Order: sequence, then C-alpha cells, then structure tokens
Amino acid sequence: MGELVCEHCGYVVSTTLLDQGPEWRAFNEEQKKSRTRVGLPLTLAIHDRGFSTNIDWRGRDGHGRMLNPEERSRVFRLQRWHRRSRVSGSTDRNLTYALSEMAKAAYKLRLPKNVLETASMIYRRAINSWLVKGHTIQSVASASLYMACRQCSFVRGLDEVARASIIAVKEHSRAYHHLLRNLDADVPRFDPHSYLSMFVSQLSMSGKAELVAKDILDYAVLAGLTRVRAPSSIAVAATYIACQLTGDSKSQGDIAKAANVTEVTIRSRYKELVKELSIMIKL
Repeated sequence: MGELVCEHCGYVVSTTLLDQGPEWRAFNEEQKKSRTRVGLPLTLAIHDRGFSTNIDWRGRDGHGRMLNPEERSRVFRLQRWHRRSRVSGSTDRNLTYALSEMAKAAYKLRLPKNVLETASMIYRRAINSWLVKGHTIQSVASASLYMACRQCSFVRGLDEVARASIIAVKEHSRAYHHLLRNLDADVPRFDPHSYLSMFVSQLSMSGKAELVAKDILDYAVLAGLTRVRAPSSIAVAATYIACQLTGDSKSQGDIAKAANVTEVTIRSRYKELVKELSIMIKL
C-alpha cells in the first residue's frame, strides 16, 4: 500500500495505491535467480528459524470486527493446537527454552543481534552433537552466549554473562570449557584495547589519559605481556598508570570497581608494566 501525492501542492490523490512490482526480493545475482519471496527474515534465534506463523490472540477477524463467542472459542482451540504443532519434539522444546533464555540474557547485557545469532548457531551445534547432556540447558545457553561474545569481539566478562543468565559462575565456566573442548570453534581472546574503551567510558577519563593508556597498551602488546596475562588485567593496569601520569584523579578503588577486578590485581599488573616498560612515575 502507498499514497499518490501531487508534487506541486501536496494534495493526496489516492491512499490505496498498490505496489505493482514483483512479489519477490533480491539483493544479489543468486537471489535473483531463485526469486526469494518476501516475508520476515530467517533467524537462528527462533527454534523454527521464523518459518511459522502466529494466530492473532485479540479475537478479531480480518476486517477488525470482534468474533462471536462460538468463533472465538474455535480460534482459541486453533491457537492451542498451533502452539503444540510448532513445538512437537524434545529437541524443539529444548531449543525453544534455551533460545528464549539467551534472548533474555542478551537483552540484559545489551548485546547486538549478530551476537545473539552467533550464540544461537553455537547452541544448535551443541545440541546436534549431544553436548547438552550432563549439563543444564541454562548453563549451555549461557556458555554459548559467552562464546559468541568472544567470537564477535564484544567484551562481556564470564561472570557478567553468568549473572545475566542467573546461574552460578562455576556452573557457567564448566559448561563453557565443555563446549570449548568438544566444538571445533575458533574462540579468540579479547583485545585489551576493547577493555580500555569500556573502562574509559565508565570512568569518564580525559582524552589525554585515554591516549596515554592506549600507547602503554601498544607497547605492552609489542613486548608480549598480553600473552601470559588476562587482557582485562593488562588493560586495567594501563588505565591506572595513565591516570597517574596525566594527573587524572582516579583511585585504585574506582578503577577496580569499574573493571570488576580486585585492587590486588591492579597493583600486581601495574608493577609488572612499570618494570617491563621502564615507566617512571612520581609518587
């Protein structure tokens, strides 16, 4: 549907203009050959990939009129059988529950759609490989979401994902390492610079302190210090050193709270960076 409007005076000639174009869409040559039909895009975040339809629950017909009690009762029965037919087997029930839990956790963590799609693909691989057996659905779903964050370079800590999924960190960690051992997946480490951007935003650091911290991280990467230490600990130590060098008033407690680490971790990594990079700090 569309509108036909006069380009000179703005008068609306017609409000029921129908699109006479093709009933298919194509974004590349391959899709032009197959003539893909229009509709909702397919997604891995729904157990049936978005193929199914839903029966309206408001009790109205196609013209918006209310249904009489007999018709409404029939529609409600159709809705019940429709839901049962959509989720017929144990695998569908497992996927439905797991994907809904992942969607809730992704919403709490403010994760983009591509991370949720990647997590859904990982969980589907896990359930097809019988890796869910011996673990709770929530723990495997949470582990899939964390693995997707790693693959998409979207920084979220293991404990953050566990809290969003409302499971114990130990259970989440066990399920994640189980997937890591049994799935042939490339899971890179987080880039320390990604942590730095997050810390700068949370601490409201000055631009000068951010540039200094970035330079310290660059030198730390060149020196190979990020290979043997957690990227987050190196990033938080570089942040603390930059604040000391630029006079930015950020205490160890403030930085530890923003980075979700202990002050002992900051002091340990701080001393290592100062020693290895020969940084002079006036106390």
